[in-house]
Amino acid sequence: MSEYFGKDVPKLGFGLMRLPRKGLVTDVEQVKKMVDLFLEAGFTYFDTAFIYPGSEDAIRKALVERYPRDSFTLATKMNAVIPGQTERMVKNQFKTSLERTGAGYFDYYLLHALMAGNYKKYDKFHVWDFVKEQKEKGLVKNFGFSFHAGPELLDKLLTEHPEVDFVQLQINYADWENPSVTSRANYEVARAHGKSITVMEPVKGGKLADPPKEVKKLFKDYHPDMSYASWAIRFVASLDGIITVLSGMSNVEQMEDNLSYMKNFKPLSEEEQKIIQEAQRIIGHSATIACTACHYCTDGCPQEIRIPDIFTAMNKQIGNGQAEEALAEYQSVTAKGHLASDCIECGQCEEACPQHLPIRENLKKAAKMFE
Repeated sequence: MSEYFGKDVPKLGFGLMRLPRKGLVTDVEQVKKMVDLFLEAGFTYFDTAFIYPGSEDAIRKALVERYPRDSFTLATKMNAVIPGQTERMVKNQFKTSLERTGAGYFDYYLLHALMAGNYKKYDKFHVWDFVKEQKEKGLVKNFGFSFHAGPELLDKLLTEHPEVDFVQLQINYADWENPSVTSRANYEVARAHGKSITVMEPVKGGKLADPPKEVKKLFKDYHPDMSYASWAIRFVASLDGIITVLSGMSNVEQMEDNLSYMKNFKPLSEEEQKIIQEAQRIIGHSATIACTACHYCTDGCPQEIRIPDIFTAMNKQIGNGQAEEALAEYQSVTAKGHLASDCIECGQCEEACPQHLPIRENLKKAAKMFE
């Protein structure tokens, strides 16, 4: 573990965006089991957000009401780009998050998902100063922001706001040199500003837990007992300046797998680094859609198209040649309608997409592939 801000934080964090569900509600009992395993293994960092449905309430029930406040660290986020929000409504998110979580204060508090098309809203609503005020009151211990754009904007924000303590970046081995995500360049900018980093999407929304078959063979030939996800998380955790690596675990099995190799974390060896580089080369030539299933695109879709699920189906065929499985998945996803061909090309999905994907063009491909 590494020491940041005067407190030891182990390098695995529990991302609370994709919690297990029972029907339409969060499976709080399973979350409790996951929380217990996580804390018993010596990990402390939990990451939620105002806009994650049911997440702040679930972590109150599974964690805050069951453990001493000084036994864990909790992060949440404020989102200024929810349609129809006023400045007062945005700032009120802080109070709502405190009420939902019952945490009393936040160890880490972030401005959520800054990118080129939205960062000025945080200026317009005076959110930077507002969060600094909460820190002065002791309600926030460490102040930062999560980021989905390029190194030029990151450098601008960190230059204008040197008061931030840390930054949350999307980093994984597949996106290290991806020109639309710029993991390496963003990492280097943050470190040049002396900022520590929390990492999101280390497994690329689960994609690197099921990588292309050539990558699977590469990893299994070297170490048949290591999970594919372990390669992704250990790659990020081996970087300098990392506070914690957030893994969006959705069930007890995923929790147990992550704990198996992170409890006694060992950085990648030189040989393992070469294997990762070969995996990057292979994925660099992959035509799969780099969707992380964050679902930001679906919230405002007027046609209610399940875009990430459709892309998952497409990737089965594009990445692994599973044409029959891909068609079956697409038919299941669209059983109640909302086909890819129903897209009216309004473009709101592309404005919301942190990966900057050409969603409308990909939906046209999906319609041609499956309909």
